[in-house]
This record gives sequence, C-alpha cells and structure tokens, in this order.
Amino acid sequence: MHTVTADVLIVGAGPAGLAGAIELRRLGLGKVLVVDREKEAGGVPRHSNHIGFGIADMHRFMTGPAYAARYVRLAHEHGVELRTETTVTHWQDGTNLSATSPQGLLNIEAKAVLLATGCRERPRAARLIPGNRPQGVFTTGMLQNLVYLQQQSVGKRAIVIGAEHVSFSAVMTLKHAGADVLALVTELSRHQSFFQYKLISADRYRVPIYTNMKLTRIIGQKHVEAVELTDVRDGSVRHIECDTVVFTGDWIPDYELPFYGGLSLDPKSKAPSVDQRLQTSRTGVFAAGNLIHAAETADVAALSGRYAARRVQAYLQNGEWTSKPSLPIQLAEPFAWISPDRIIRSEPAIPHGHFILRVTKILNHPTVEVWQADRRLWSKQYRQLIPNLPIYLSDRWVPQVNASDDPIRIELH
Repeated sequence: MHTVTADVLIVGAGPAGLAGAIELRRLGLGKVLVVDREKEAGGVPRHSNHIGFGIADMHRFMTGPAYAARYVRLAHEHGVELRTETTVTHWQDGTNLSATSPQGLLNIEAKAVLLATGCRERPRAARLIPGNRPQGVFTTGMLQNLVYLQQQSVGKRAIVIGAEHVSFSAVMTLKHAGADVLALVTELSRHQSFFQYKLISADRYRVPIYTNMKLTRIIGQKHVEAVELTDVRDGSVRHIECDTVVFTGDWIPDYELPFYGGLSLDPKSKAPSVDQRLQTSRTGVFAAGNLIHAAETADVAALSGRYAARRVQAYLQNGEWTSKPSLPIQLAEPFAWISPDRIIRSEPAIPHGHFILRVTKILNHPTVEVWQADRRLWSKQYRQLIPNLPIYLSDRWVPQVNASDDPIRIELH
C-alpha cells in the first residue's frame, strides 16, 4: 500500500471541494490534495448543460460545464493536487484514510480532512414505488450523464416526478435529447422552485405541472409503457402513456463515509452534524457544501467550501478546535433540517451569514421562533414557507445564547 501525505485532504471534487481547495492554497497552505471517485473533476455541474451557475461565487452567469471547467482550471493554477478515479474506502484513524485508485491502494495521511461529497437524489427503489422494473427509469443525474457525457438517446415521451429546481433542469435535458415532456408531477399544491427556473423551462416548452398528484405505479415489462397517478385529495386515478420516467430531487447527503468514520449524524437529514465552524464530531474533520445542506445551488455549495477552508486554516495554525460541548438545535414539526445544526456559544460567525432550513409542507404566514428554555431569542413572520426551497434564518440571536446546557429550539406559530 502506497502512503500519500497532505496538509489537507478534501474528499469530493465538486464546487465545494474545489472552492475549498483553491481558498486553502490562496491562504498559503502547503499540499492540498483533492480526491474524487469520478473520472473527471468538477462534480454535478459537468453534466448540467444549462445556464444559471456562478452567480454568487464567481459573479458570472455560466453554463454548468463552463463553471466546472473554470473551477478545475483555477485548482490547477493554484497548485491543488487532483486525483480522480480515487475512492476513499474507509478510515484508518484520526485524519488518516484509505483509498483505492487505478494505481492501487493508498494510505492518505493528512493533518485535516474536509468532506465535500455532496448529495444525491433518491432513486426509484428508495421511494418504494410499486410496479414493474422496466428500462426507461432515471434520476436527473443519470439522465444528464447519459445525454451530455455519453451522448446517448432516451425515450420520446417523458414524465418528470418532482417540481423543484432540478426537476426543471431535467425538463431542459429531456428537450435537448429530443423527448416530449408530458408533465411534471408533484404531490404538493404548487411547484417548489423560483419563477425564473419555471419560466425558462416548463413555461418555455409548455410543459404542464400536475399538482396534488402522486406516482403510484410504473407500468411496463421490458420498457416503460405508462404510469399511474393518484390524486392525493380524492384518490382518483389516471394513466398516462409514456416511455421515460425521471425521478428528481428528494435529496439525501452522500453520508456513507461520515457514517463509517463514526461521525455524529443529524437524525433528520443524515448529514454530518456540524457547528458554525463546520467542525464535525471528529477532531480535524470538517464538512461543507451539499453534504451538510442538501441541496443548495452550486454557488452556495462553493461558498460553503470557501468558508470551511478558512476554518481549516485556523485549526491548522492555532489548533483551534472547540473543547466545549456545542448545543444542539432542536426542530419542531414540520421543519425537515437545519444547517449548521449545533451552536458554539463563543462563535459569532455563521456560514453564509445565516442558517439554512427546510420544511416538509407549505405554510402561509407562519412565525418562526428561536427559544432557549423559556427565553425567546428571536422571531420573524414569513409570507410563505415552501418545501425544497431554502429558508434563511438570521444569526442575530446567537450572541443571546447563555451558558446553560439548555438546547436551542426552533418552533412555528
């Protein structure tokens, strides 16, 4: 087994990992090693061939492939060492990990580790959709890889399951592949994306959105022949003939490596539990990007990677790792998750300047409140909260957290 040493090991060469690596080199760190299991670096944007990337982090309006290529180029220019087709298999101890690559087995010894493995969509099997198992069923990632990287064809009549950001991206990919998109299907009463995404996708191609509808069966033997949709309000059923089904969204963090490393996971999101410094429960190990807030846009993930890089540098220079227990943030229903999900009392800074949350159902004019024991630290009324759209929670209440061991609670009223 070959041993490789690095000041910082970054697992994942998507926007968060590459942005973090570049920032570390800008800050003067020595050897920064980025490993990724894919054949090429750049992450999901490599095969997201539409505009909308780079707005917040690069202040440009780019396509996904151009955005990914720019980050890879910047990484090389800043002296980041990239190793693709390299899969981290398990933890040795501390911040030492084992990996496999075309060159053989590796033992990677690092002073700090930044996990930036991102998230993935739940496939059909994880959603427990009954019916046959024919060809023609994809996730958005599978679809984009097939169309943009392998230049292969898909079916001619497609149904998209979901109506969030990535669902509208799937519509554009299907149209680029020459397919007729019959509908987007969502169990909620409205789509869960920004107006601009809907405008350049579903509206542009005149694709209807079937709301309050649930996919209840896939029909077909060798190939998809039709789907069964059920109205969640009255139970009525309709069949639509199609040859392609694309499951979109319903994101889960790529948490296997943190799990096998014994890191504490958030019980709701399954992401590594992190505080404001993006520290995990293992000394020297940080996490960033869509691994901890699945799934924000690529530029938000990149900014998270930059923030994490500065915290990694502080740790390596000063041994800055909190020795005091952090306070957990408890969520009332219908909150799905929050990032960061723990609080260090003495740490005023927050990634992005705010917490990121999600809810599980549509709420009109709710008031969000932050409590510690019987003290209300902050409250705000929102016009509407929508699943799959980010909720930004102010960090102004953090200095009010007292020295007690009482956890933080976030409630809806």
